[in-house]
Amino acid sequence: MLRSMSSAISGMQAFQTDLDVVGNNIANVNTVGFKASRTDFGDVLSQTLSGGNAGTAGGLGGTNPQQVGLGVKVTDTQLDMSGGPDQTTSSPTDLAINNAGFFVVKSNTGAATSGSTYLTRAGNFTVDSNDDLVLPNGFVAMGFAGSTAPSATTSESSLAPVNLQTMFAGVAPAGVTLPSSPNVQIGEDGSINVTGSDGNTYTVGYMALGTVPNPAGLEKVGDNMYGVVPSAGQLTYAPPNDTAAGTGTLSSGELEMSNVDLSNEFSEMIVAQNGYVANTHMIGTDNTILQALVNMKNS
Repeated sequence: MLRSMSSAISGMQAFQTDLDVVGNNIANVNTVGFKASRTDFGDVLSQTLSGGNAGTAGGLGGTNPQQVGLGVKVTDTQLDMSGGPDQTTSSPTDLAINNAGFFVVKSNTGAATSGSTYLTRAGNFTVDSNDDLVLPNGFVAMGFAGSTAPSATTSESSLAPVNLQTMFAGVAPAGVTLPSSPNVQIGEDGSINVTGSDGNTYTVGYMALGTVPNPAGLEKVGDNMYGVVPSAGQLTYAPPNDTAAGTGTLSSGELEMSNVDLSNEFSEMIVAQNGYVANTHMIGTDNTILQALVNMKNS
């Protein structure tokens, strides 16, 4: 088979992956906390027809190697972890992170170390009937219990589920209870403040943010969440606005939206589409050449 046909086939496969990535980005243009991806290409091995030689003094000059490329491959699909635009809402439990960090959520909060830990930039939290601060999929936000902001740590056992009743019981004076529909406010520093039955406001805990050395190395697991895999590095937990951990502040009543740039996606879609079509034309040309060879044999 002609080398150009193999190259064209690899090009079609690579541009199909590119279109898949672009299509997913466009589909999630309005997804809370979504991070766009891009497709990176790299050439595959080249066939060397002849090697290069250095020139000799008083003799022939040098020659360059003669190589024919054998196509293209997708080297990776890179996450764009830049921040998306904030959208103002009317809910005090909607949170947006200004700068670095991810919300920490768990699937099972029987204990701090039980269940699976995930990171997310989606801050569309609500308080459920059990007074847990949860995402729409039911995963519970993790934080630090107590009225004093903790230091950054890599210990997951330092975290606690953000349950307003439990956290309030740990700091409230005797006889003061939490109303059935608690008034909760979350500060820029991640402080979780609730109003007790005595009308006073108490800081019952702090939201936890997670940071990793390589955020682009996180693994998408669906529902706007990321799994922490070795490529991301060591996960560190800290409250917002922690200088040592480099976490950003929180904005209450706002949501970070998708960072998908539609104009960029449309231009990439046009390039990928034309690249795909060009490769199909290459296959058509190769087919014409092969057909001519067959006709030559039969003539």
